Amino acid sequence: MTAYLAKRLLIGLATLVVASVVVFAVLEILPGDPARLMLGMNATEDAVLALRNELGLNQGIVMRYLTWTGGLLSLDFGRSYTYSVPVIELIRERSAVSLPLALIALALSTAIAIPVGVFSAARRGRPADTVAMGASQLGVAVPNFWFALLLVYVFAVWLRLVPAGGFPGWGAGLWPALKALILPAVALALPQAAILARVTRSALLDVLGEDFIRTARAKGLPRRTVLWRHALRNAMLPVVTIMGLQFAFLLAGTIIIENVFYLPGLGRLVFQAINQRDLIVVEGVVMLLVATVIVVNLLVDLSYAIVDPRLRHRT
Repeated sequence: MTAYLAKRLLIGLATLVVASVVVFAVLEILPGDPARLMLGMNATEDAVLALRNELGLNQGIVMRYLTWTGGLLSLDFGRSYTYSVPVIELIRERSAVSLPLALIALALSTAIAIPVGVFSAARRGRPADTVAMGASQLGVAVPNFWFALLLVYVFAVWLRLVPAGGFPGWGAGLWPALKALILPAVALALPQAAILARVTRSALLDVLGEDFIRTARAKGLPRRTVLWRHALRNAMLPVVTIMGLQFAFLLAGTIIIENVFYLPGLGRLVFQAINQRDLIVVEGVVMLLVATVIVVNLLVDLSYAIVDPRLRHRT
């Protein structure tokens, strides 16, 4: 297990290094002067020169890369020229919205998908299975921003149960803040729940044909016990993998939903930074999201040993 963990850590570090090179190179190959691109074509030469000095653009490309990565290692992501504050402060402030939103959406997705997947697998080929999988196919096909608009119309405009957008901040109280995140979380969770339900059903169907399931049934165990206690646990590896990928997607892919609901999260921050040509913010947020995806994947790999104890003795 130790060797496996060390191997995964090395792969994660290598992936992070490659990602940093790609992000840095993409901004390097942008046509024109990055400082003038950030300030706009009407900026004065003195302003452009000052920003070039601040960004270290007068140094060689290798030195700029080493300086930038050194700052990342010390959590110094630079300073936003648009907001005039350190990028790490912007990330910390916006993560207070995006991280809870992603966690709530993942919890909702899991709470919906696993029962639906188990229900459908237990009734394979029956009308209930057809209806459940048809609904999941619809959830996969329909984009989440359409769900978002529909939810806003029904629950915010028509029923007036929740706000249509905005975020009051956690200082306004736990319930007002959570209330503002309910619709965005549901809009994010429904398409992901549709995917996870189909994966759960497929994994369960594979396990239900195994010999140990037939043995459990032959011993007279209740059908519910066989399904939930034996079959589902052995089918959890692909389900856990998809859940890890979905959390990374929910954290990194909320740009549209956060703009629909006007939430001050990381997705909206990236959108605003791109519009304002604040490349320093874009670099910092992208690298943070890459690191988050790598850490989540590592945790998913480690969780395999919890789900399947046989993997603890493999390297």
